Amino acid sequence: MPDAVEIILASRSPRRFDLLTAAGYVFQVIAPDIDEIPKQGELPAEFAKRAALEKAVAVAKRLLPCAGGRKIIGCDTVVTIDGAILGKPVDPQDAAHMLRRLCGRTHQVLSGLCVLKESETGSRTWRVRVVSTEVDFREVSEGDLTRYVETGEPMDKAGAYAIQGGAAHMVSAIRGSYTNVVGLPLSELIRLLNQSD
Repeated sequence: MPDAVEIILASRSPRRFDLLTAAGYVFQVIAPDIDEIPKQGELPAEFAKRAALEKAVAVAKRLLPCAGGRKIIGCDTVVTIDGAILGKPVDPQDAAHMLRRLCGRTHQVLSGLCVLKESETGSRTWRVRVVSTEVDFREVSEGDLTRYVETGEPMDKAGAYAIQGGAAHMVSAIRGSYTNVVGLPLSELIRLLNQSD
């Protein structure tokens, strides 16, 4: 009987860990060490795809071949509006600026998603996708916005908000994958994992 395929999540995100756990997967977490900065003129979707692939490859390069092979999941989520990428805020003022930009408008959440399959001999193949969700924000008062920023929650989130947290009341509608906005599009991920068998 062949050994089970090992699954590795190439991410330090607790949200991705929780989502993959809730989906019933048994996996290891190995944080990648890559430069997550868009290149000059790089479009948001292309950046998300590149970052997801680079995360999976960076982790694969650190590992010895595994009996039974392995699948490494790389994911990078970006918030984009007016063609610009809103990354993680550098300070509370930056977080407030991002949130003001989103209020009363529609933005996109894009996740680059990569499943890298490594055979027991170490050969690699991969599939990469981009999942997009549209998110509508309602108008939010300056007081509500300030209180949210003061919680500290926006500081490690792309676009400075967590739909599953204190920013839930700011979201008036979404079109597409909810788990994508949280940080890991589960439906598409499960399809990719099954396709790479």
